[in-house]
Amino acid sequence: MSKKLDRRTFLHASAVTSAVVLSFQLEEEILLAQTNTSISFHAGMDKRESLLPTGRLGKYTITRLIGGGNLTSGFAHSRDLLYVSSLLQHYFTDEKIFETWQLCEQNGINTMILRVDDQVIRLVNEYRKRYNGQFHWIAQCKASEGNLMGDARRALDNGAIAVYIHGGVAERWIEQGRLDLIEKTLKEMRKTGAVIGIGGHRIDVPISCESEGFDLDFYMKTINSKQYWSAGPMPRNDSVWAETPEVTIDFMKSVNKPWIGYKVLGAGAIQPQEGFQYAFAKGCDFICVGMFDFQVAQDVQLVRALLSKPLKRARPWI
Repeated sequence: MSKKLDRRTFLHASAVTSAVVLSFQLEEEILLAQTNTSISFHAGMDKRESLLPTGRLGKYTITRLIGGGNLTSGFAHSRDLLYVSSLLQHYFTDEKIFETWQLCEQNGINTMILRVDDQVIRLVNEYRKRYNGQFHWIAQCKASEGNLMGDARRALDNGAIAVYIHGGVAERWIEQGRLDLIEKTLKEMRKTGAVIGIGGHRIDVPISCESEGFDLDFYMKTINSKQYWSAGPMPRNDSVWAETPEVTIDFMKSVNKPWIGYKVLGAGAIQPQEGFQYAFAKGCDFICVGMFDFQVAQDVQLVRALLSKPLKRARPWI
């Protein structure tokens, strides 16, 4: 190469590099600004916004937007990015989890869906004691043939208002032809007086439960448009959670029980405005969304705006 060409190439590369660095600096500034303007709550919970639009789950008033617990438990559907769950575990310290929960409550969310383990139980109890946390806890409960109610009893003993059978468990039992285990678990849950439900990624979970006439209060069922590049097709490789959205939408029209939609953003692959609109318009009564602390206020604003006007829906609000 000539010296002139080297110099020209160098100047061009320097300009491009400067622009890239500047763009990253601007992005960092935006994220920091969002975070800094939101997090000012350690003194207490006295500054709360009015609740988001609500519906009923059993005897409880539940906000249409529910906070999810995967991220705060350090779990992510990270596709082929192997470091993401570890990154979440380092990011979500106890204090960061408390900050995130406080932001949810302060912005008008009154319900969280959390798993059941020693860590979550410790955090929920500490949060309520230290910060007067008041959110409703819907507990995601794993079960086995030899221990149908282990998770559910622990959750209810620690203040959960509702319990439901984990989707992976329900799907496995259906594959094994063990609908009897689903029925037994639901009957044991019903004896507690709690609100009870069942989860599922696949539509055969609510189809089977409705066909058998099982006594339950709500469904957790995945829903999104499946319009993102890693969405499949099956077999599932940690990138598909709503394999048959149209079938789900059509079937749920006939279901007269509240529907909590989850994976509405395809684990971060769909923009919130698009995902929220799709889920509510296609029939969800509530949506469960995992959020970072700096996403809470924006997601709440989107839901407030979306539900502030009449929404053409595939099924009536239930």
